[in-house]
Amino acid sequence: MTEHHPNSAVHEHDYLPAAGLHALLPTYDLLSRMLDTGALHARLVEQAALEPGQRVLEIGCGTGNLTLRAKQAQPAAEVTGSDPDPKALRRAQRKMHGLNGIHFRRAFAQELPFPDGAFDRVLSSLMLHHLDADTRAATAAEALRVLRPGGRLHILDIGGHSTPSDGRLGRLMLRNSHAAQNAGDGIPRLLRAAGFDCREVASVPHRVMGRVTFYQATRPEH
Repeated sequence: MTEHHPNSAVHEHDYLPAAGLHALLPTYDLLSRMLDTGALHARLVEQAALEPGQRVLEIGCGTGNLTLRAKQAQPAAEVTGSDPDPKALRRAQRKMHGLNGIHFRRAFAQELPFPDGAFDRVLSSLMLHHLDADTRAATAAEALRVLRPGGRLHILDIGGHSTPSDGRLGRLMLRNSHAAQNAGDGIPRLLRAAGFDCREVASVPHRVMGRVTFYQATRPEH
């Protein structure tokens, strides 16, 4: 497993900003409300079963909505949100309102500036479908590395096993070459290849995104 020095500089990579374009960042939270991502985040946090004293990381946190929800759900946890977009992180920091034990840090998901085994939980929301195949594999490997043995990765993303109820829009979403990698068991295969034990937790239709699926992946104890 690759070691990482937490004080190393951030290397620059291409990334897709929140809302898809830098100019749309001011509309990101409005779009999130329209898509009702708050309900999805609440479900993901419930699945993570956060406990006092745990260290929690969100990768690709954008403007911090899931990171903040995790902190509010378990105030005694130490929660960090990471994202490559400094403008999104500044918006996230403005939402902290004096909360302690919550941090935001600039980082790329495929090159996390944290020590091995630093976290009990890693969270990811609607982020993987933005990544190409090589970046997805590197991101899965980094999530495994920064989790302690027995720690868990919780993911929600578009994709999974589609059904006729997903409709035409759901099929259109998966025509994107990156998003298509989430179809069927694409995410479990990715995570198992990285070394996780993985299972699908739930899969639900969404009026805009077609289908959203929740996964739980555990770093083995040995």
